[in-house]
Amino acid sequence: MTIKLNKDAAYRAAKPQDKDYKINDGGGLSLRVKADGIKRWMFDYRIDGKRNTLGFGLYPDATLENARRQAEECRRQIAEGIDPGESRRREKAAKQIARKNQTRQNEGLPILDSFADITWQWLDSIAHLTSEKTHTKKTSRIERLAFPLLGDKPLKEIKSVGAD
Repeated sequence: MTIKLNKDAAYRAAKPQDKDYKINDGGGLSLRVKADGIKRWMFDYRIDGKRNTLGFGLYPDATLENARRQAEECRRQIAEGIDPGESRRREKAAKQIARKNQTRQNEGLPILDSFADITWQWLDSIAHLTSEKTHTKKTSRIERLAFPLLGDKPLKEIKSVGAD
């Protein structure tokens, strides 16, 4: 079903039917109207031969202008060879890790995959190999000498001296 008049008015007027249907806005953007009356912005695209779909939110909370802006940004990413769905997943994962790290820091724990986090795991794994006194000395040295400089750094950002 394609309506060419005032698009926003057409979207507002769209009523549920027996089956789900979509109103095409062009360039892969459409408004999907479900049989239960829910209206959702969807963006269909192809990258590397695969068909993908992204959701841009529920109408009318997500406006036509906002959906068009998001679709335009996705088309730009596709033109640059970037999968917008994968990009969105990475952003979401990064936000989740940032929230977890904030919670860990509030609890006095090191951030995930930092030098301190991995070092504490290593120290715990080797505790049974030495006496308690030796393990305490080893832990103390690392805490005093390495943690102030490297503690919160992500492990992947740490390079050895002279490394390229």
